[in-house]
Amino acid sequence: MRVSRARVRARVRAVARQRVLLLRRMALPILQCAVAAALAWLVATQVFQHARPFFAPIAVVICIGVGLGQQRLRRVVELVVGVSLGIGVGDLLVSSIGTGPWQIALVLALAMTTAVLLDGGPLVTLQAGSSAVLVATLLPPGGTDGIDRMLDALIGGVLGLAAIAVLPGNPPEIARKHARQMIAELTTALTAAADALDGHDRDLAARALRRIRTQQPIDDYRNALRTAREILAISPLHRRQRHLLRSYLDAAEPLDHALRNCRVLLRRTRSALSDDEPVPPALPEGLRKLAAATKLLAAELGEDTTATREALRDAAATVDTDSLAHSGFSAQVVAAQLRSVAVDLLQATGLRHDAARAILPSVND
Repeated sequence: MRVSRARVRARVRAVARQRVLLLRRMALPILQCAVAAALAWLVATQVFQHARPFFAPIAVVICIGVGLGQQRLRRVVELVVGVSLGIGVGDLLVSSIGTGPWQIALVLALAMTTAVLLDGGPLVTLQAGSSAVLVATLLPPGGTDGIDRMLDALIGGVLGLAAIAVLPGNPPEIARKHARQMIAELTTALTAAADALDGHDRDLAARALRRIRTQQPIDDYRNALRTAREILAISPLHRRQRHLLRSYLDAAEPLDHALRNCRVLLRRTRSALSDDEPVPPALPEGLRKLAAATKLLAAELGEDTTATREALRDAAATVDTDSLAHSGFSAQVVAAQLRSVAVDLLQATGLRHDAARAILPSVND
């Protein structure tokens, strides 16, 4: 019973930590939404004298979103286009056929069909449908509420963009945080491979392989890069930081390749252990050095990466032809993938492929 309660408490603490981290991550978008929504309501009611401008704050939330990589500029355009299309189709039909169940079905279907035929995105189609329903159920035919709602959408979208520009995140810091998270996954996988070889633990290699098979870390990183670039495009406060973001943009593809090569490395690690192949002691040692170099890259990326390059070269030099002379096929593949990951990480530091390969010692040395 004590063990069970301890596990429950540990689980509760872990979940609480995750929630706190998530809240810290989402704090800025939440603040942006709150401030911009209040301003959108004030502008719509006080400046344009709209009685119930409920769509202005809604448009703010749709524009800003509560995540990364949401392409907000495009969202504003899609939002206004979708609202305008739905109101136009709805007003035209309701003025002619009136309102009722079958009229709602017809108006909704025609508005969404028109959006699809005009090659509108999902947001355009959904907004066209919802706006058409509003016209068919709440707004009087020929009234001006439809035009007001179009204006509310524009007000909310513009103020949402203004909130992003005035209350922006730090673009290089956004990229740095997600780059470190992705590199941490790579470090964990390499360490697990070394531990599995040292302990002859096939299950450990299998668990590490399952963990690294997900594409989520690289997807999160690319979304973070898109968000950072978007902030730089909108906000005048961070224009000087564009050059700082360049290294993170250049590192995205090599880091993706490193994760893919690490998956092959772990698959062959599992195979070597399953087949009980002889594994030279130099191989787990090289993997540990590569994991340490990867951890160093997380700290140096975007700055001087000289120490990282030296550490990667040292890791690759640990395993040579002589040490692999009596190893099995899978162990040799692991050694080859160790070098491949090292080349990928050297490219992440800003080197071209040929220059990265030239840094590593020859396999015969």
